[in-house]
Amino acid sequence: MTDDQQRAFGRRVKEFRRAAGLGQPDLAARLGKSASWMSQVERGLIPVRNLDILRGLAYELGVALHKLEPSLPTAGPEEQPEPAPVNYLDGARLLISGHPALDVLLPSAERTDEQPVSVADLARRVDTAWALAHRSEFAELTAELRTLVPALERAVRISDGDERTAGLRLLARTYQALSASFVRQDEADAAWVAADRAIGAAEASGQPLEVCAGMFRLAHAFVRLKRLDQGEHAARTALQTLRDHLGDRSPSPEESSIIGSLQLVLALVHSRAGRRADAKADIEAARKVAQAMGADRNDYDLEFGPTNVEIQAVATNVELGDAGEAIDIGEALDASDLSPERQARLLMDLGRAYVQRRQTGEALECLLRAEELAPEMLRSHTAARAAIRELVLISGDSAPPELLELADRADARDS
Repeated sequence: MTDDQQRAFGRRVKEFRRAAGLGQPDLAARLGKSASWMSQVERGLIPVRNLDILRGLAYELGVALHKLEPSLPTAGPEEQPEPAPVNYLDGARLLISGHPALDVLLPSAERTDEQPVSVADLARRVDTAWALAHRSEFAELTAELRTLVPALERAVRISDGDERTAGLRLLARTYQALSASFVRQDEADAAWVAADRAIGAAEASGQPLEVCAGMFRLAHAFVRLKRLDQGEHAARTALQTLRDHLGDRSPSPEESSIIGSLQLVLALVHSRAGRRADAKADIEAARKVAQAMGADRNDYDLEFGPTNVEIQAVATNVELGDAGEAIDIGEALDASDLSPERQARLLMDLGRAYVQRRQTGEALECLLRAEELAPEMLRSHTAARAAIRELVLISGDSAPPELLELADRADARDS
């Protein structure tokens, strides 16, 4: 696509968007893109060559694909869809398909009564599962959960009293780990199911704050589904209910972690919707909560604290197209005390910011460093793959071998 063709394509997108009565932020949100990306497309600064993205654009604009991009064939075998990313959680999807322990409700005639599994052993395994989730080691996480989830689901059905309550708390934590991981793999429907199960188990265990943590996971699933209204509703209702419950009392550190995390997911919702002022206000509100806490914590495996707020500030600025501010915040940040996933997420978003600035060397360095920390996440994350693809397009014939190899590992080359 030549520069003239890019500009002509951008003008067509702008005309069709206006005819459809959509604003740039609205269309961008529907496509899972930032308002900045949409603006650059319409100005002819970014070529759109991926067939799936073109189809999505045509669908949202309500026009035929060949009207949006006349150079494309109207049909035929030449059209090659974007390769699907490797999904390391396919086995985990099967775990949440159907009833988790139906044979406990309808036991076979030959089965003898089961003895509950040691809660202490289950707790150690749940800690292991979360450690794998924090490292974005999804293949190993799936392997661990293949037996852990059934064991927990059976334990809460054959135990009673304190052991059942403890098992329900562990089950809630496990499903939260699953939901968080599904979100990172862009498996939003599975993340929704896992979050809902986490919320149910937390409520049954008598842990309202764990319920709120589940609502945080649920809001992220809705964002991935591009249902920003549902994401905002889930986060805001949990946040307001918790604040009403506190009244004039100062929150505990655990309550502060929940409040700040919910504020951060609202920042994500608002940045995806292009609501700049609201997103910035959400970040500032979370920043105040974190400053009052004074240190990074990991209550409910949320990793909330001053450092994580700034990591989210980087992501928010990238979504809003404020690449310079994202880089200023991110480059001054030391996230070495947080999990590999959080460190990799910061580097990934810095890479995205440098792509927006067309600083290809810095972008590639950040993405490669992110891959070293969390290879499974980087190679399968939708935003990371999009950034790698854009970097390949920007670099053109001068793309270095390291970038092309990264693109191959992430299946992030255009067909």
